[in-house]
Amino acid sequence: MSDICISSFNELIDQLYAESWKPSLGRFRSNFAYRGTTSTTDDLTTTLRRLGGPYVNHEGHLLRNFRKYAHGDAVPGDSTWNWLALAQHHGLPTRLLDWTFSPFVALHFATAIIEHYDKDAAVWCVDYVRTHQLLPKPLRQMLDDEQADVFTTEMLGRVAPTLDAFDALGAEHAGGPFVVFLDPPSLDQRIVNQFALLSFMSDADADMNHWLTRHPDLWRRIIIPAQLKWEIRDKLDQANITERVLFPGLDGLSRWLKRYYSPRNDQATDQRG
Repeated sequence: MSDICISSFNELIDQLYAESWKPSLGRFRSNFAYRGTTSTTDDLTTTLRRLGGPYVNHEGHLLRNFRKYAHGDAVPGDSTWNWLALAQHHGLPTRLLDWTFSPFVALHFATAIIEHYDKDAAVWCVDYVRTHQLLPKPLRQMLDDEQADVFTTEMLGRVAPTLDAFDALGAEHAGGPFVVFLDPPSLDQRIVNQFALLSFMSDADADMNHWLTRHPDLWRRIIIPAQLKWEIRDKLDQANITERVLFPGLDGLSRWLKRYYSPRNDQATDQRG
């Protein structure tokens, strides 16, 4: 694991955008997926794994019943991958993990809970372009054919229309378990505003934490000290990276106002004293 401990907001920005300059384009284009966590003790365990018990056996039942009881027009088409993205979006335990293309959105989730301002936070950064170089040939070929860096649900469905077909690719892959990054369909404004990205592994029982330890060159984790959280939060608010924007609707508006007008928690002392 590559942990990078920062000590200032400017250093944080430099680390978030590290390796994003592309000389061939003359532009800044990051290849990293970002995930913010409010504490450094939070890892990359999926909600399906957290369910406990024989969770692997429950995956199919969970998705089947979600599809059964959800509105038939809840997703465009009857794609397994659209249903899985929708289920993740609404809190069903799945093998998926939420990420974002936006480092500032990741910072929001790292600093959104004031009650955790006494804890160091973290932003996980994973290079999805290099991660996808480790995929089985059919999946890599699909990305090459589409000249894409991440999958859409339609692209993934053309290679593996079901979870069983996807898992079969993993079982046959000589390189062992692999990780796929999926750009979900714009099911609602929240997904759009959060610049959402999803990851999932080739086996419901595979652990991304273990996978990353085997590939330390593909990722880094930026450690945000507790004393910087107030500064980061205030600057994100001024940049309009708030619950009101990321969770459109009255619930998001109320969450933003509650946090914005909450008194300062001095358990975490600001770096300016």
